[in-house]
Amino acid sequence: MNARLPAVAHTAAPAAIDPAQQIGQIAVQLPGATAVFRRLKLDFCCGGQVALRDAAAAKGLDLQALLGELSALRRPTAPPDAGTPSELIDHILARYHEVHRAQLPELIRMARRVEAVHRDHPAVPAGLADALETMHEELLSHMRKEEMVLFPMLKTGGHPMASHPIGVMRTEHTDHGEALDRLMALTNDTTPPEGACNTWRALYAGIRQLADDLVDHIHLENNVLFPQFEAAPAATAAQGCGPTGCACG
Repeated sequence: MNARLPAVAHTAAPAAIDPAQQIGQIAVQLPGATAVFRRLKLDFCCGGQVALRDAAAAKGLDLQALLGELSALRRPTAPPDAGTPSELIDHILARYHEVHRAQLPELIRMARRVEAVHRDHPAVPAGLADALETMHEELLSHMRKEEMVLFPMLKTGGHPMASHPIGVMRTEHTDHGEALDRLMALTNDTTPPEGACNTWRALYAGIRQLADDLVDHIHLENNVLFPQFEAAPAATAAQGCGPTGCACG
């Protein structure tokens, strides 16, 4: 039950942020950067043509601290090289649960902004903010159940009753996949229209990152973590039992 996990190569260290890059480009290319820029009152949308170092200087910001905060947003996807189920759970909590909690409120805020400002545009993703809000609520509920019930159970080596909450989580994972399909339909597969503003483009880049993260998150749980605690199917055929009952008598 506590066997070591297969080795997985580390993801390469993220490249450094270029301080000469325009903040609008960073906002679009680096999901999560918009929340940093908004907090620091750096205009990445209409004023996004300014280099990061110049925008920081104009606001009297510490450039190195800003670069460090932005670099921290480039998160690796690979789990630890090897580890116990408990270590994998810790990785899932830090890499995915905490990240989803940070991702969705900013995406909801940007979606509401885009829907309001571009409401007359034929490609406006009407209903996107509501869909993201519903997804946020469902993910928060799902993660709380894992953190409060299932993961503590698995960290102690599993339990005969673990198969039931695992089954519930698998069903909810399917629901999350359907929610992602809805996001893709609303956003033309996260393809912004020609001439879209930086906020619109950053919104779709963030949704792409959310989708990638959520798929990786579900994969680690469904295909790596959960199978270690699920009972193997009964080997009825090896015991000479037919589909209508036991023929051993």
